Amino acid sequence: MNKKELGIAVVGSGRIGTLRANMATRHPSVNFLALADRDKTKADILAQQTGADLTTGDNYEAISHQKVDAVFVSTPEHDHMEAVLQALSLGKPVFLEKPIALTLEEADKIIAEIDKTGVEVVIGYSRRHDRRWMMAKQQIEEGRLGEVLAIQQRVYNSRAQMLQILQRSPEATPVLDVLTYYVDMACWFLAENKPVEVVARSHGRVYRELGHDINEATWAIITFDNGCIVNLGIFYALPSKYPTFGQSPRFEILGDQGVILLDADNKDSLLYTDNGADHAYVPDHKTNMLFMQTNSSGDWAQGDYWGPIANETRSWLDHLITGRPTPHPTAYEGR
Repeated sequence: MNKKELGIAVVGSGRIGTLRANMATRHPSVNFLALADRDKTKADILAQQTGADLTTGDNYEAISHQKVDAVFVSTPEHDHMEAVLQALSLGKPVFLEKPIALTLEEADKIIAEIDKTGVEVVIGYSRRHDRRWMMAKQQIEEGRLGEVLAIQQRVYNSRAQMLQILQRSPEATPVLDVLTYYVDMACWFLAENKPVEVVARSHGRVYRELGHDINEATWAIITFDNGCIVNLGIFYALPSKYPTFGQSPRFEILGDQGVILLDADNKDSLLYTDNGADHAYVPDHKTNMLFMQTNSSGDWAQGDYWGPIANETRSWLDHLITGRPTPHPTAYEGR
C-alpha cells in the first residue's frame, strides 16, 4: 500500500469487532478509525473506548469514507458478503473474519470480485498467529518431520459458548464456525497438497432438543493427494460449566522422520476462585474453575490485549504499511 498512515473501518461492533477496533486504534500507523454497526448504539459505545472519528449505522458510509484505506469485516458469519463486495468495489483491502461465508455460492461471489478487482482479502483464522502453531509450521518447513504421513486433531468446547454463537448466527454450526480453523491448519501444514476424498459422520442431540438444526459431534477422515490421512473431529457440547472459555484442541502431526504433538487444552494453567470468573465470551456466565489461556482469541492483561487475535490484527496492519508477507490465509484458501 506504501502509506505511512492508515484509515481503517471496522464493520461490526460486536465482540470481535470491538477487539479489532481496539487493536487498530492502538496501532501507531492508524490515524483515522470509522466504526459501523446496523445497531448504531453499539458503534457509539465502542467509539467511547476507541476514540473513533466516525460512527454510523450504515456500513457503506464507513467503508466508502475518503479517509478509509482498508476494512475489517467483523459482522456475524451469515452477513459477510455485502460489506466485502462493497470494499472490493472501492479498491480497499479487506480483513474478513472466518469463515469466508456460510455457503459456497457466497464464497464464489467474493472470489469472483477479487479476481475482477485484484484487491486483497485475507481471512481471520487466528490459529496461524498462535505461537505454538507458527512454530509447528516452521519445523515442518525446515524438514524436521520429513514427509507428513498423518494428522490427528480434535477440538472441544462447552454448550454455553455454542449457544452464544447460535444467538449471533443461527445458521452457524460447529463445523462451519470452528472446525474450519483446523481444516485451515491441516491445509497450511500440508502446503501444496490438496484433499481428494472426505468421509465424515455427524451426530447430535443436545442442540436439536433445544430447537437448533445442528449436530454437536462431527468426525472426518480426509485423504490428501500425497496419501496423507487427516482425522479432524469436533464436539461442541461439553457441560455449560466445563472450565474452558474457548476451544480446547489437540493436534498431532506425524511424519516419517519426526512428530509434533500440540496439546492446547491448557489444563496446566488452572484458576479456582470462590469469587467466580467472568466468561470472556458468554455474558453473565461465571465459573469457579477455569483453564486459563483457553480463550481462543486472547486475553486482556496489564492494560493490553495478548494472544492470536492481537497478533494477527497487528500483523495485517503492519502488512498494509510495509508490504511484508504475512501468514494470513488468502480468500482462496478460505474458500
